[in-house]
Amino acid sequence: MPVQGRVVSTALRDAIAAATGRSCGYGAPPTTADKPSGNAIPYTVLYPLGGTTSGPPFGDQAGDGRLLYQVTSVASTGEQAEWMADKVRAAVLGTSPKGGFATSISPAGHTVVGREIDKEDGQSVANGVYSYISRYLLHVTTPDS
Repeated sequence: MPVQGRVVSTALRDAIAAATGRSCGYGAPPTTADKPSGNAIPYTVLYPLGGTTSGPPFGDQAGDGRLLYQVTSVASTGEQAEWMADKVRAAVLGTSPKGGFATSISPAGHTVVGREIDKEDGQSVANGVYSYISRYLLHVTTPDS
């Protein structure tokens, strides 16, 4: 099965929300109904930026993908925006003392086999709203069926 971007994106969004304790929108700010904190600042917005996928080759059921995401942390102060960006970084890249990643990203039918930071554009402010932009790469595979 080839890598399904939407499935991976929603799993990443859910992992960020669970690990930070703040809502994460998918391509737009979260709504008032989004868990766990609605659209109250601070929050994050996940933007899928595409990627590359391959396979499966003949005789192989597995597909691989390298997917790029932007996470924008939105806040009312610069310090708060950086704090949210730190929480996201820990959620995506943090490891546990026993090895492995501290936060599980578990897309249905897929396995995240690698994570890395691509770039941090840092902080900006517009109309009194602060944001901090980070980009992450997820390396994903689908298991053989």
